[in-house]
Amino acid sequence: MEFIGPGVNFDFIGKKNYAIVFSGIMILIGIISLIIHGGPRYGVDFAGGILVQVKFFPEVTTGEIKEKLKPINLQDCIIQQFEEKGQHEFLIQVQKKGIEVENIDRSISQALTQGFGKNSFEIRRVEMVGPKVGKDLRRKGLLSVFYAVIFMLIYITWRFEFRFGIGAILALIHDVLITLGVFSITNREITLPIVAAFLTIVGYSINDTIVIYDRIRENRRKKPREHLANIINQSINETLSRTILTSGTTLMVVLALFIFGGGVIHDFAFALLVGVIVGTYSSIYIASPVLIFWDEIFPKKQRK
Repeated sequence: MEFIGPGVNFDFIGKKNYAIVFSGIMILIGIISLIIHGGPRYGVDFAGGILVQVKFFPEVTTGEIKEKLKPINLQDCIIQQFEEKGQHEFLIQVQKKGIEVENIDRSISQALTQGFGKNSFEIRRVEMVGPKVGKDLRRKGLLSVFYAVIFMLIYITWRFEFRFGIGAILALIHDVLITLGVFSITNREITLPIVAAFLTIVGYSINDTIVIYDRIRENRRKKPREHLANIINQSINETLSRTILTSGTTLMVVLALFIFGGGVIHDFAFALLVGVIVGTYSSIYIASPVLIFWDEIFPKKQRK
């Protein structure tokens, strides 16, 4: 099945400078937002704190729960509801900032008892993360993304050429920076599931890039004397139908997850939603133009 018919020739490479300026502005806005917010907003997984899962027998709202918890003055308290039919379960997350983690669950239980009654709720789960554990998880999360990028560089260099690897890695860094910036702008937390989303974005983006790179290599063998920009443009157009169909169907699934998945996985789905869009864009406008810039900077590296 082809979404775009043969013979289509959109001038993607001709717009590369505009795309790079646009990407630079997006990354700059994200960096400014991170500076204003003092860095990424880490969740309980990385900052330390407590997570309490509570089931209520009467129907309650997040607003009512927040109102009942006001007397204990919790800082950075986030309440998320499990949006399942007939379920009245909530996730209460509290970061550790000048308070004792060991006493928070007891304080929450007492406040809810006073507010809703003794037998109106049940604490299903309590998880505590100390600041040292959170710091270690944060370090490991960053390392996992770093190692993924390095191994991608090695693989692309082995499969194609070093300049292809550089283009792919710059596209991956571009995707992660923009997604991180969007999270900062929308004031969303970075948690372990979000790190998993970043790794998923890296894998998705590199897959799309490899498809285009493989077609570029194939077309260069067929037309060794053709200008590189024309080869890249032709290759992107030839794989455009596949790119639209793959990205479109993926976006449908992720969008459904974002809308109907519930509050607990809302941020995870949001990260994937941004990542799929940005990853598709970067495969065309970042990874591919890098090959042209590389040949302009290092002309001796061009193929004969």
